Amino acid sequence: MNYVQRVDQCLDRVLSNQGSLTEAMRYSVLSNGKRFRPILTYTVANTFGANLDLADSSACAVELIHAYSLIHDDLPAMDDDDIRHNQPACHKRFGEAQAILAGDGLQALAFEVLASDVQLSTKIRIDLLQTLTHAAFEMAEGQSIDLSVAAQTVGIDILQNMHQKKTGALLGCAIKLGALVADTCNEKELQILGRFAANIGLAYQIQDDVLDVLTPEEILGKKQNSDADKNKPTYPTLLGLEVSKIKYENLYQRAFSDLDTLDVDIVQLKALTVKLQSRKF
Repeated sequence: MNYVQRVDQCLDRVLSNQGSLTEAMRYSVLSNGKRFRPILTYTVANTFGANLDLADSSACAVELIHAYSLIHDDLPAMDDDDIRHNQPACHKRFGEAQAILAGDGLQALAFEVLASDVQLSTKIRIDLLQTLTHAAFEMAEGQSIDLSVAAQTVGIDILQNMHQKKTGALLGCAIKLGALVADTCNEKELQILGRFAANIGLAYQIQDDVLDVLTPEEILGKKQNSDADKNKPTYPTLLGLEVSKIKYENLYQRAFSDLDTLDVDIVQLKALTVKLQSRKF
């Protein structure tokens, strides 16, 4: 079973009975998501020799947080997007009120999934919860910055800070969760993974900005040029497409260099980073 199938089974199980919100929550989570964050969690856990059964709750939780953020991002009061994963956004399918509640429910469920995993020690569960709550707050703060700078001219420093919070925080969280459940990752290795996470997190978002301009809607899974339509500052608008491409490619190269300093088998992590680097949506 591959990592996508594994997390999909976990998600299907935890979303099987969530009362009146079940349909909206399942609709948003079990659509055609890329699952990059849980894949990162599983890959890091496996790299450090963890039993993947111990990583299931973390992989599931990080994807639930990601799904909740997408539901709320798409709302008219936020990014106002009608399409997500080539299907109507949650608020278009179920209405704004149900979409807000589905997002709220997914966030709460993510923490419940972690807190109730009796396979993990109490200490590790607390560490996982602290990591996820911090990342969820950073992500919300990043979205707040994003909304506040729309139609404004901002510098690269502000844009980078926004991206590191809005996108990078949860990617970094996914990596750290995998390391924590392994329980064999020392402080030096955690620091290396932190640098690796920061580099791929920023690279991922700059790449998203570029793909938003270049990729057709049927591949992208959402409206093309949506950032430009909302007058959002992006790396391509500030630096141009070519410089933006060079920027994110350099960040990926730094990420590869980070991995080379780890004293573990990094084949899977390198392969996943290559996959992220070469993605088209």
